Amino acid sequence: MRHKGEEKELQTAQVSDLCRRRLLSYADSFYELARSYDEEFEPEQENRETVLMERRLWENRQVISGHLTEMAKIMTEAASEVLVFWPMEGKKRRRLVQALAEEGIEVEGPCYLPREDGRQAIVLTMHTRRGAKVSAEDAADMISVLLDRRLAPSVTSPSVVETAPQSFVLEEEAAFLVLTGFSRAVKEGESVSGDNYAVVEAEKGRVTVMLSDGTGSGEKAGRDSERVLDLMEKMLEAGYGTDTAVNMVNTALFASGEDANHPTLDICDIDLYQGSCQLRKIGGAATFLKRGQEVEQLMTGNLPLGIFGQVEAQPLYRQLQDGDYLIMVSDGVVDAFGGEDYENTIMSIIAGLQEHNPGELSDRLMQIAIHSSAGRIYDDMTIGVIGIWET
Repeated sequence: MRHKGEEKELQTAQVSDLCRRRLLSYADSFYELARSYDEEFEPEQENRETVLMERRLWENRQVISGHLTEMAKIMTEAASEVLVFWPMEGKKRRRLVQALAEEGIEVEGPCYLPREDGRQAIVLTMHTRRGAKVSAEDAADMISVLLDRRLAPSVTSPSVVETAPQSFVLEEEAAFLVLTGFSRAVKEGESVSGDNYAVVEAEKGRVTVMLSDGTGSGEKAGRDSERVLDLMEKMLEAGYGTDTAVNMVNTALFASGEDANHPTLDICDIDLYQGSCQLRKIGGAATFLKRGQEVEQLMTGNLPLGIFGQVEAQPLYRQLQDGDYLIMVSDGVVDAFGGEDYENTIMSIIAGLQEHNPGELSDRLMQIAIHSSAGRIYDDMTIGVIGIWET
């Protein structure tokens, strides 16, 4: 925290005035284009087929309008963004620079960068002498000892300190860590699974796990679900919010007009600082929260992607505890258990699992699912297990 006398050292940085004006000008253009597509649907013909075709064209125009509006918002936010920071105290800065110099690492301009919930990141430039290389993690460990704080390189920082000066962001270590494990089984007669999954690590202590089940099975279903996850990864890494990213992927599928392409999307977003999670389900099967021998089924009733122009995926919030497991499954796993009381059957089986490693736990549950369907694999099956522990 800043002391009273440090207020005058507060500094800010933002994009140059020229760039800001250009971004705002681009944003105005996108807003204007969006408005040109935004109009009421008024069919010009009475013929039913013609009206349906006009309706589809109008819906596509609304999709374009929505994308243009989102782009304009992002440009406006980027133009207005202000980075607030303040230099490190003189005594600490000198001690840090001297101590790392003794290890062959030159440090320049260490500053504090405020984060949410009162946290602080450290921003600094580092390089080595005489062609040496030091891992960013080792450098972060040294700085942690010097500052008496648990720091780790952000996921966007370089992994190695080299002779060329580079900027590094050292974040406070999160209170929780997660490990994941996945198991997959391909439908009989197919060589490629229609299910795909992805794990995305964000800079500010967030891990997002996604599972998508393509329509049907085989190569096309696999390509469809992989495309959904690729788009989601790119948007999340670019800084889009989860709901915005979901809606943009959804509208892209909706605009394509492919009746046989409606993948599901199951998202688990974990905050490693708070130890909490948000689940969003767009047609996905149930997720299970295992806490010891207690199991909770987490489910919402949304349809898959691309059926409607907009998606309203209300997130499910849960506070997690040390040793909890979140178990994500595709429809094939649920179907493997069958029967009228399949939900309680799955929950009872998960409650009895004794494995602690997420990979072993997912493998064991997959074995039980295949055994429950008499050794047959009637649909693609994917199981993702997320284990969370306090650090």
